[in-house]
Amino acid sequence: MHRLPRTFYNRDAETVAQELLGMQLVRRKDGIEIIGRIVETEAYLGPHDLAAHSARDRTPRTEVMFGPPGYAYVYLIYGMYHCMNVVTEEAGMASAVLIRALEPIQNISLNTKGPGLLCKAMGIDKNVNGHDLLSNDFFLTEPPTKESFGIIARPRIGVDYAGEWATKPLRFYIADNPYVSRK
Repeated sequence: MHRLPRTFYNRDAETVAQELLGMQLVRRKDGIEIIGRIVETEAYLGPHDLAAHSARDRTPRTEVMFGPPGYAYVYLIYGMYHCMNVVTEEAGMASAVLIRALEPIQNISLNTKGPGLLCKAMGIDKNVNGHDLLSNDFFLTEPPTKESFGIIARPRIGVDYAGEWATKPLRFYIADNPYVSRK
């Protein structure tokens, strides 16, 4: 498996969000390799994007977003669900891509249609917040064979508070994939 290089992440979040589709998220835990194919993402463009966590300034929670690209930004929502993002662009830009849904590939038996569910299925929690995605135990790779597919762009989910940013088409998913969280 060839991990995605840091240069892959060191680009704008919208481009990375689309190019992550079809890539594989790999977690090695307790001697088991867990793999899911990314089928849905959302781009968060930095502090000017009112839906991004970084729009509320730099805090201990968002510190990872302000760091270098290629690190995991994991946070808890509703006091019970973890969500996993990939930090993009150079340090200080505070942009990221939320992984919204996975297609199970290996050792996944739970539902992966949604950011909280996929984190539960892959054992992702705050312990991997700030984790380097070029590591040996938690990383992203290209699939063994590239598949062609259509990409659908829609508004992000659950960001109604963000004014005009709520309607921007920054959620991307693989057309006709049954593991997408919402069409």
